[in-house]
Amino acid sequence: MSRRMLVRRGWMSCSLWSRRWIRRNLVMARRMRRRVLWMKRMWGRRSGRGWMSCSRWSRRWIQRRSRVRRVVGMRDVSASSGGPGGVSGLVAVFRHDVHKLRGRRHEDAVESCVGVRVNEAVPCGADRDAALVSRPSGSPEQSVANHASPARLSLVSGDRVAGAGDVPASRAEIRELVGSSDPEQLHAAWLDSEVAARFNESVFYPYTSLKFHTLLAAALLDNYRAGFGFEDLFLEASWPGGEGGSGVRTVLSTPVVSLRVTGDPCGGGVARLGGGPARSFADVWSRLGEQPLDVGGARRWRVLDAELRRIRSWSTALQFIEDFVSTFGPGEVPGGGRDA
Repeated sequence: MSRRMLVRRGWMSCSLWSRRWIRRNLVMARRMRRRVLWMKRMWGRRSGRGWMSCSRWSRRWIQRRSRVRRVVGMRDVSASSGGPGGVSGLVAVFRHDVHKLRGRRHEDAVESCVGVRVNEAVPCGADRDAALVSRPSGSPEQSVANHASPARLSLVSGDRVAGAGDVPASRAEIRELVGSSDPEQLHAAWLDSEVAARFNESVFYPYTSLKFHTLLAAALLDNYRAGFGFEDLFLEASWPGGEGGSGVRTVLSTPVVSLRVTGDPCGGGVARLGGGPARSFADVWSRLGEQPLDVGGARRWRVLDAELRRIRSWSTALQFIEDFVSTFGPGEVPGGGRDA
């Protein structure tokens, strides 16, 4: 700006011009705000709900629509998986990691084994979410030196659970786990399997469990197909003689305690899983509304409870419970780990 212009305007006149410019914009902003509020009130009157309730209603409507889209997408994926040459969604869950039972990488997976289609994609992202609750995302790193093996390490003993001839699994053992086409039978086979418990879900994290990764993926898929999101799910703990459901959503069954992942819990100890898939077992276990173990009785149940409040990986924690009960037994406590 020239010296003549500076002299003509001066600093005060420039400041006054700036204030007028700001005032003009503030007036426009107020008008815009009044117009938005008027539109909100009109919308509330038309809907008969009021603005705040209308806002809540809108959010719920969006959530319902997103759930509908999710369910429709799940049905589409399930239908495509169950077409000619494919398998249904829940069956695919129990067959999708056969390459790990054979000690092979995902890149070396085959399309069929023991006469059935295997290693197919799992619908609805259930396999991905089941992985996120048990191990870190991103590039994996070897967590235990000198153990790049599909054989699992026990968190109870610290030893390798499979013998030299137990990994990979034999064709007969694989057939018992994937041969049926009935999801309920496949679930029962995995739930009681000692073969699947020999393997970890990733060679980088040897304390994880392929068995419980698969059971978690099946439970998540069954809930997703029923219209539940991950944020709607609960961990439900029950004991022998107590309330609790059954079916594919059961992820652990022992003489001491049974655990389910479900969107409609029946009772017993219940805790919400959280807003999204994460390694949060210790937090969820600590929030259970009712303790499923008799921590006031035998010391071993206090030890088990204390350890579960520290283990964050879901498949590791579930396998630890099974190994712990198998090693130390239900003992003399009537009904298992809790007085009936």
